Amino acid sequence: MYAPFELEIPRDLAGALNALAAGKGSKTVPIAGGTNLIVDMRAKRERPDRIVGIGAVGELRGMEFTREGISIGGGTTVTDLLESPEIAVAAPSLVDSARLFAGLMVRNTATVAGNIACGSPAADLVPPLLSLDADVTLASVAGTRTLALDEYFLAYKRDVRRSDELITRISWPRLPEPSINTFYKLARRKGDAITVTGVALTLAASGGVCTRARIALGAVAPFVLRARKAEAVLEGRALTPELIDEAAAAATAVASPIDDVRASAEYRLHTVEALTRRLVSQAWDRLN
Repeated sequence: MYAPFELEIPRDLAGALNALAAGKGSKTVPIAGGTNLIVDMRAKRERPDRIVGIGAVGELRGMEFTREGISIGGGTTVTDLLESPEIAVAAPSLVDSARLFAGLMVRNTATVAGNIACGSPAADLVPPLLSLDADVTLASVAGTRTLALDEYFLAYKRDVRRSDELITRISWPRLPEPSINTFYKLARRKGDAITVTGVALTLAASGGVCTRARIALGAVAPFVLRARKAEAVLEGRALTPELIDEAAAAATAVASPIDDVRASAEYRLHTVEALTRRLVSQAWDRLN
């Protein structure tokens, strides 16, 4: 049994934002695919007073591709990502994560914005988006604001989104040429599994020197985060095994995992180091 709640289903973005604005003073939450919220409501971890269903808001779904970058609506589903040949070229790591995202029925309904907004440290789409330097656009009846995804999360299950705001778009620039963008998900089984450790990487090079490094870590801290010190070790230098080892150690140092039913904190730290070293080494070999 769910706790009682009011349900409103607007048909356009303006209606959705008005419905959220009207919910001030109550626990009002938006729902699109509901693949996290429904589970939490059933387990009584979430008890909203009002739910605003935004699954029918067509303005929140779709993709735009320009010479400069890519922009997708917050309501774009994981299956939409997998079915887009343009996304496969523009964001390989995002497709890597989408292929391993839960099961088929969940992928058909789970949205990109929902995966961000749920705030899970194990959210599979977030490390790739961080490795792509993604921005998020938040909209309310008062207007819109855009910020780096890297600035969105504050703590475990806490972020900068106000209760009257929706994540309407996620955007990122085109990858530099040449570059490698990839994601590795370590889990206890191949399909429909929660991440034990996730590492996303973007590596670009020119003239034998690393010109861009982005390393994002999932499921090893209170929220998904970038390993900025590890990135700084790599950028502006010709990579050697010793430098890659140093970057892997720096990535491990920023992680603060917990023990849970999927893995121990010690094992997660080991896998951060091993996966960072492996992904950077493989990417550098491919670039050279």
